Amino acid sequence: MAASELYTKFARVWIPDPEEVWKSAELLKDYKPGDKVLLLHLEEGKDLEYHLDPNTKELPHLRNPDILVGENDLTALSYLHEPAVLHNLRVRFIDSKLIYTYCGIVLVAINPYEQLPIYGEDIINAYSGQNMGDMDPHIFAVAEEAYKQMARDERNQSIIVSGESGAGKTVSAKYAMRYFATVSGSASEANVEEKVLASNPIMESIGNAKTTRNDNSSRFGKYIEIGFDKRYRIIGANMRTYLLEKSRVVFQAEEERNYHIFYQLCASAKLPEFKMLRLGNADNFNYTKQGGSPVIEGVDDAKEMAHTRQACTLLGISESHQMGIFRILAGILHLGNVGFTSRDADSCTIPPKHEPLCIFCDLMGVDYEEMCHWLCHRKLATATETYIKPISKLQATNARDALAKHIYAKLFNWIVDNVNQALHSAVKQHSFIGVLDIYGFETFEINSFEQFCINYANEKLQQQFNMHVFKLEQEEYMKEQIPWTLIDFYDNQPCINLIESKLGILDLLDEECKMPKGTDDTWAQKLYNTHLNKCALFEKPRLSNKAFIIQHFADKVEYQCEGFLEKNKDTVFEEQIKVLKSSKFKMLPELFQDDEKAISPTSATSSGRTPLTRTPAKPTKGRPGQMAKEHKKTVGHQFRNSLHLLMETLNATTPHYVRCIKPNDFKFPFTFDEKRAVQQLRACGVLETIRISAAGFPSRWTYQEFFSRYRVLMKQKDVLSDRKQTCKNVLEKLILDKDKYQFGKTKIFFRAGQVAYLEKLRADKLRAACIRIQKTIRGWLLRKKYLRMRKAAITVQRYVRGYQARCYAKFLRRTKAATIIQKYWRMYVVRRRYKIRRAATIVLQSYLRGFLARNRYRKILREHKAVIIQKRVRGWLARTHYKRSMHAIIYLQCCLRRMMAKRELKKLKIEARSVERYKKLHIGMENKIMQLQRKVDEQNKDYKCLVEKLTNLEGIYNSETEKLRSDLERLQLSEEEAKVATGRVLSLQEEIAKLRKDLEQTRSEKKCIEEHADRYKQETEQLVSNLKEENTLLKQEKEALNHRIVQQAKEMTETMEKKLVEETKQLELDLNDERLRYQNLLNEFSRLEERYDDLKEEMTLMVHVPKPGHKRTDSTHSSNESEYTFSSEIAEMEDIPSRTEEPSEKKVPLDMSLFLKLQKRVTELEQEKQVMQDELDRKEEQVLRSKAKEEERPQIRGAELEYESLKRQELESENKKLKNELNELRKALSEKSAPEVTAPGAPAYRVLMEQLTSVSEELDVRKEEVLILRSQLVSQKEAIQPKNTMTDSTILLEDVQKMKDKGEIAQAYIGLKETNRLLESQLQSQKRSHENEAEALRGEIQSLKEENNRQQQLLAQNLQLPPEARIEASLQHEITRLTNENLYFEELYADDPKKYQSYRISLYKRMIDLMEQLEKQDKTVRKLKKQLKVFAKKIGELEVGQMENISPGQIIDEPIRPVNIPRKEKDFQGMLEYKKEDEQKLVKNLILELKPRGVAVNLIPGLPAYILFMCVRHADYLNDDQKVRSLLTSTINSIKKVLKKRGDDFETVSFWLSNTCRFLHCLKQYSGEEGFMKHNTSRQNEHCLTNFDLAEYRQVLSDLAIQIYQQLVRVLENILQPMIVSGMLEHETIQGVSGVKPTGLRKRTSSIADEGTYTLDSILRQLNSFHSVMCQHGMDPELIKQVVKQMFYIIGAITLNNLLLRKDMCSWSKGMQIRYNVSQLEEWLRDKNLMNSGAKETLEPLIQAAQLLQVKKKTDDDAEAICSMCNALTTAQIVKVLNLYTPVNEFEERVSVSFIRTIQMRLRDRKDSPQLLMDAKHIFPVTFPFNPSSLALETIQIPASLGLGFISRV
Repeated sequence: MAASELYTKFARVWIPDPEEVWKSAELLKDYKPGDKVLLLHLEEGKDLEYHLDPNTKELPHLRNPDILVGENDLTALSYLHEPAVLHNLRVRFIDSKLIYTYCGIVLVAINPYEQLPIYGEDIINAYSGQNMGDMDPHIFAVAEEAYKQMARDERNQSIIVSGESGAGKTVSAKYAMRYFATVSGSASEANVEEKVLASNPIMESIGNAKTTRNDNSSRFGKYIEIGFDKRYRIIGANMRTYLLEKSRVVFQAEEERNYHIFYQLCASAKLPEFKMLRLGNADNFNYTKQGGSPVIEGVDDAKEMAHTRQACTLLGISESHQMGIFRILAGILHLGNVGFTSRDADSCTIPPKHEPLCIFCDLMGVDYEEMCHWLCHRKLATATETYIKPISKLQATNARDALAKHIYAKLFNWIVDNVNQALHSAVKQHSFIGVLDIYGFETFEINSFEQFCINYANEKLQQQFNMHVFKLEQEEYMKEQIPWTLIDFYDNQPCINLIESKLGILDLLDEECKMPKGTDDTWAQKLYNTHLNKCALFEKPRLSNKAFIIQHFADKVEYQCEGFLEKNKDTVFEEQIKVLKSSKFKMLPELFQDDEKAISPTSATSSGRTPLTRTPAKPTKGRPGQMAKEHKKTVGHQFRNSLHLLMETLNATTPHYVRCIKPNDFKFPFTFDEKRAVQQLRACGVLETIRISAAGFPSRWTYQEFFSRYRVLMKQKDVLSDRKQTCKNVLEKLILDKDKYQFGKTKIFFRAGQVAYLEKLRADKLRAACIRIQKTIRGWLLRKKYLRMRKAAITVQRYVRGYQARCYAKFLRRTKAATIIQKYWRMYVVRRRYKIRRAATIVLQSYLRGFLARNRYRKILREHKAVIIQKRVRGWLARTHYKRSMHAIIYLQCCLRRMMAKRELKKLKIEARSVERYKKLHIGMENKIMQLQRKVDEQNKDYKCLVEKLTNLEGIYNSETEKLRSDLERLQLSEEEAKVATGRVLSLQEEIAKLRKDLEQTRSEKKCIEEHADRYKQETEQLVSNLKEENTLLKQEKEALNHRIVQQAKEMTETMEKKLVEETKQLELDLNDERLRYQNLLNEFSRLEERYDDLKEEMTLMVHVPKPGHKRTDSTHSSNESEYTFSSEIAEMEDIPSRTEEPSEKKVPLDMSLFLKLQKRVTELEQEKQVMQDELDRKEEQVLRSKAKEEERPQIRGAELEYESLKRQELESENKKLKNELNELRKALSEKSAPEVTAPGAPAYRVLMEQLTSVSEELDVRKEEVLILRSQLVSQKEAIQPKNTMTDSTILLEDVQKMKDKGEIAQAYIGLKETNRLLESQLQSQKRSHENEAEALRGEIQSLKEENNRQQQLLAQNLQLPPEARIEASLQHEITRLTNENLYFEELYADDPKKYQSYRISLYKRMIDLMEQLEKQDKTVRKLKKQLKVFAKKIGELEVGQMENISPGQIIDEPIRPVNIPRKEKDFQGMLEYKKEDEQKLVKNLILELKPRGVAVNLIPGLPAYILFMCVRHADYLNDDQKVRSLLTSTINSIKKVLKKRGDDFETVSFWLSNTCRFLHCLKQYSGEEGFMKHNTSRQNEHCLTNFDLAEYRQVLSDLAIQIYQQLVRVLENILQPMIVSGMLEHETIQGVSGVKPTGLRKRTSSIADEGTYTLDSILRQLNSFHSVMCQHGMDPELIKQVVKQMFYIIGAITLNNLLLRKDMCSWSKGMQIRYNVSQLEEWLRDKNLMNSGAKETLEPLIQAAQLLQVKKKTDDDAEAICSMCNALTTAQIVKVLNLYTPVNEFEERVSVSFIRTIQMRLRDRKDSPQLLMDAKHIFPVTFPFNPSSLALETIQIPASLGLGFISRV
């Protein structure tokens, strides 16, 4: 399509701007051909009319799509032009903080003026081995590409670093050299790479200085060749320098400094060794104070001086030579202070004894008078005579400065030569990589000879660069078989010819220098005459006749001719040089030995200071006689020759280009000045690269990438199985002009702008699709909304209508109710009116009727009262009359009856005297008795009633009760007792009076008591109030204290928990660090061992030349006794000359001191591990117990007493056993041995006596321990005392507080008495409780005594058992006792964690002490047993020898009594027997030639380990320590040899790791140690080793297992590493989620899975393979978990590191891919039941990085969420991911700079590592948990396939 068609509305373009160089704008309407004005809208919101050029009608540059902005490679941009390049660099530099960018084959490096963490060793390791396009741009990528091409193509390489001063050239070159030194290493032990790096500080100190543009500006060019051998390891280096700026020695501009070395010397002047230099402050010297800026901020010159001296020492420059260098440099400073005094216009002089000159002469060792003379004079030579002529002050000053510059230049060359000598290698150099650090194109307001030479060099380099770029383009087209079209590129050969050709500028300059009276003006006229109007590149300024203009490739430069001749001549007086050559200071003449400069016969020019001179490069030698006749070579000639030599070197190598850009002139960090950047881009050739690329086909896509990216532009029918044909068909439809693209073999080539057009089509298609999707979704949403609204409307209508209906019904109800209310209201009103009227009527009636009734009532009442008065009067009169009548009648009756009674009395008296009377009387008496009886009964009833009444009244008045009793008795008796009753009544009355008197007395006493009670109540109330106040205060204090205690307890608990967690984590970290350090030491030891073996083999090959037809047998099966061989306890007797001779072909012993140190370190680490584990257990128990309630419990020392008694008894039993054995030995020797053997002088006797003495000493030690333990036991028993308790004092207070009721004053007094009694009872109860406690303690003491006796009995019984049963019984008893004790104390201290914690600590200490003592005792016992066995064996041999000399009769007479040495009865099963000579065959068949695959599939896992252990068991049974050592040593060496031979095979390494661990577990399981026998069966316990302690060999096997594990990890890493990046990052597991972005010339690996690429399935298949192999080999499950954890860490670390170094991978879609891939890995873990292995946690950083790519990154809430989410990522990693985040599609947005700053502010307090990348080489420390086998040894069958028929089961 036509380019004009892209200028549509909303298209963005670049327009020129004087401030920003280029400014972005947007079209407001479509462009039509013929339009002269474009309507633009600027980004700042303004509208602009842009007028097109009427001549060219050139449209403004189009802006690239946002998706392409920020690309790693500028050539990936669709529109290749200056504004696009500038904008891309700015976005990367400012927004993404990326300083490196590719531009085709050029690496553009922008100086950040800030230290960045992107140059560490982890970054070097990440770039090592990677393709240049696979990672983000970096100087390390360029260095790796150069290193890889050198190794692959066997061609020398060059890295050309150029740029302005301050752009970072030196730093870039330094980092490139550091990369080579780190990656390649050195071929010798001389650390050549360190020397190469050490040359940098030396060259910087003597060749770098502070300028206005750079604090560390290189004032010379250098080319360093780093040499490599055939293995591509550094062997040496060589340095060539160019154009040293000598004028800086004598002159510095404002704000600049001289070379660093001068200021370093002045800063170190106070050092003792520098006192002879007589230096001082830099402001005291003329050569260091001119710039006025002697100090660089942030730089300590004294420290830099120390670094410089250290580097000199490392490079072999001796102290004497260093001091010589410093003397010369100090002399230059003093020379600058030499002053001249004018005598006249043509002569000058130096003051006598001028101090600066004296110091200069003393330091240089020259004559003062001679130097003083020639500083003020010069020699003129003619054809016949020589004249000495004085010179003026100005000429003398110039001559002095010229001498100083010359001395410094010579010293500079001498240092460079010495550095080269130090870096020179005697080994032949196979190839080299050159690093060129040279100045870039320069143009200033005043340009002179220096800028001319620099720009001339850049013209040559640019020509070489253009040719190389052109060549690469041509090769690419030819490779893809594209028709070659000539690309027009700028050829600067005419400019080069103008400078260096015959009659060129340099040629005319040299010719003018040869002229006696040549000047700058005459030279300028020659230039005008020769080149003006003849060469288009040469121009003359309009207003000057002393300048000329050259059109360079970068820009036009105007050069001022003044000073060109003087600088080109670079003259110095011969006489001054001769004076220096005659110096007594030996080093000074060395500087001028090779000085072949011809001293100029002409006079010195009067131009003054020589501003710049350069170092000659290899001047030609001539005859001494010609020195005075020939002119020296000019600086221009020398520079041209050295430049030609440099170009020849570069043309012979493959160049790599680094262009350094200075972003601003103020050294502000990450500040981009567009004007300055554009100037440098134009000058360094970057834009030329862009132009060459744009002239051809700059955009290149593979067919697969094109198909994946633009699949949306194809229809289903267009998609064919052939991707190439599909792409061709689609392109023919999309781009009609076939010249815009070409089809290559593997790629499609596009012209500039075509990718942008395709992107526009793709965006339009996607936009149309989005619009359709949006239309459909919006329609669906609106329909859903309409349905919801319709449904809502219907619902609203329903509810409204219902509401209206309800309202109408309510209206009807209200209307009806109103009618009813009206009815009732009207009725109520009428009824009320009626009632009022009725009530009024009734009131009137009532009042009237009442009035009438009251009148009638008053009338009736008067009548009634009158009747009553009449009735009363009449009644009184009648009663009065009746009473008078009755009184008279009664009186008459009494008189009559008295008379009749008297008569009757007389008759009765007469009748009583007669018998009849008695009869009658008797009959009457019976009746009378009966009457009396009835009367008595009646009286009894009355009595009872009276008794009841008296009972009721008895409590009130006792006197009345007694009176009633007396009355009752008086009624029962006869009438005669009435008098007695009357007397009794009198007595009762007296008693009542007495009681009344007592009552009065009681009342008076009661009154006194009440008064006393009132006083007591007042006192009590006062006391209660005081107590209340005190109680209130106490309560407040108590509450405050409780609150404080609770708060402190809470704080202490939190502090303790935090401290515990921190200490636990710290202990775990320390343990892991120690374990990691130890395993790293093992790894280093293994590496050194392999290296030692390799060197030994090389030495063997070099020394021993095999004879023809004969081959030396391999010493594979020879036993290396010095390696991994540890003597057992019998090793003390190795001096006996009964050892067999070892094989002659024996390996050279290893460095056993290192191995022993490692072994000692292992022991220390194990102890530390045990201590840490105990500490960890203690902390865990403390946390668990701290949650329980605190309650005091009595401390019981019974367990300690029991423990001490048991320990004492064990020691006593051990003593008894040792005594018995010694006694038996003595008895056997005395009975059996012959007198000759047991004689005091016999050897056997001496040996036995020594052993007996040692045993006796051991027994004495045991006795002392027993005594100490007994004393401790007694002291502990005495320390037990009853425990006092405190009384509770709150009862009295509570009782007192109860006395509050005023009505209970009397009870208060009684309550106080009861309180006292209660206190007394409490005291009694406490006393009884104390007595009970004392009794309980006495009972516990008694129980302890009984337990002690029982233990003694039990031990006595155990002593009668066999040794094995005795040990088992004692161990079983100890386990039971400790278990019971633990359970008891756990219950006892359940609520008191502190006491339980102290108890646990003391228990741990006692257990540790006990274990140590038991270990010592066990070792001593084993040692004694073995010694006794050896003695018994020797005695038996002596007896056999004596028996041969004794006759049979003597034998019969003296029966043999064998020595009774107790030995364990063994069951000879589960062992394998082999002969000593079959050991090599056993090792060969079982280890060296064993196939892991067959063993793993067909046989039981760990079979070789079981077989080896069964062989060890048999050797242990035979008590053959030599056989055990030989077998174990051969096994270890053979395993190591197999792993060395087949160490890259995963199955082999896994197989032997599994078998080594199984062998180690067998040695532990059957060692006889209690800790390893818990899970054994009784049969397995019988198979334990009996004679040898192989603990040291277990440590060796553990170390071997660690080495095998590390080797396994390396094998895993080597297998997985090629798969990880491709499978985890590049492969699209979810197809279509992420699109492929356009790439540049630095092609990356395609993200589409082609044939041969790895996918996630490849990784999972490999993981399955690893897991199945390890399971088949029977590897321990815990070890498999550790291997899986390490594998997942490698996957996560490598993936994250590549993500952090690849900008194209940091996108939303890639985050989704990563999370899906991680979920697949987690699913794999779940399938294998490995989720608890810790492998998932190792992927947490990668998971968080993927989440970081997907979360929102806009608001502060998003920043807070990111900070809380990404806790496994460091701050540097988070910021890096955010900076690298790149939108792949248009709907994504970039992360703003403000958001990244917000993240940094929030994370500034986070303390994490500044390291950017994870350590992918990190190996977690491995542990081998004990895993006993349930397999019975006696059931193992040896298959015939192993070829082990020579061994037999026992």
